Parts: sequence; C-alpha cells; structure tokens
Amino acid sequence: MNWQMAGAVVLIFVLRVANMSLDTLRLVLVVRGQRLLAAAAGFLEALIFVLVLAQVLRDLTNIWNVLAYAGGYSGGILVGMWLEERLALGFGHVRVITAPDKAVAATLRAMGFAVTELRGQGRAGEVSVINCTVQRRDVGRVQAAIKSVDEAAFITVDEIRPLHRGFWPS
Repeated sequence: MNWQMAGAVVLIFVLRVANMSLDTLRLVLVVRGQRLLAAAAGFLEALIFVLVLAQVLRDLTNIWNVLAYAGGYSGGILVGMWLEERLALGFGHVRVITAPDKAVAATLRAMGFAVTELRGQGRAGEVSVINCTVQRRDVGRVQAAIKSVDEAAFITVDEIRPLHRGFWPS
C-alpha cells in the first residue's frame, strides 16, 4: 500500500467516525427538541456520508477502504456516545427516597436547586420522597451531595423534557 492509498484509508476512517458521531448527537438533539441544531448536524452528517461513500464505492475491491468505512462506523458510535455524555444536554429528574430525619432536601436547596419533598410510607416506616429536576451536567454533583447526607438514600434519575414552568437555577 502506498502513502496516497494509506492517506485515503485514514481519511475514510476519520470522516466516518465524524459522520457517526454527528448521527448520535443529531438523534439526541431531535429527542431533546433542538430542531435547528439537529438540522445542522443532519446536514453535515449527510454531506460527510456522501463524500465518504463515494470514495469507498470507487473501488470496492480495495478491502482497506471497506474496513476503514466499517471501522469508522463503529468507532463513530463510541465517540458519539462519549461526546453526548460530556455535553450532558438536557435535564434529569432526580428522585430520592430517604429517612425523614435526613437533611437531603435542605442540602439540595442550599445548593440552589428547587426541591419538592413528600412524605410517604415505605417498607420500614415513614420516608421522605424528594423530587428535584436539574440540568444533566449537575446530576453527579447532586448525587454526591445526597450521598454526603445519607449514604443509604435510594436515588433514581430519569431523563426528561420540561414542558411548562418550573424553577431553573442559572
């Protein structure tokens, strides 16, 4: 394999990784209702796809191009998932079940988050059910704060798309 051919293989792989990363991010943007960003990502994704596919289809007997295309596909999925985690777009609804004598709600309020606290009945008696909706990038910080107050708290997080009103700290 000569240098020009090797360069083409690397370019196919890199562009296919970019293509699939954009595909993953576009899907997340669609689900989150970010129409313009999703459309822009879709445009770039389609442009890259056509350019890369044309290069591969020029010579289907070149196994290196085909392998670079397939490898870039799977690599792009991994990179796209990694990027989505790092960007942490959207919101998470944190639900905590804790003992009523724990200061979980007060701790979260002191951090600037809006908290709704309900009393409930669990298997072993009275519990506090705490609801708090935060930006996804804050979920780890919220979880750490909860654990610092009550290591035994039961914590779940659901991804949500807020529709109307609410308190959102800046």
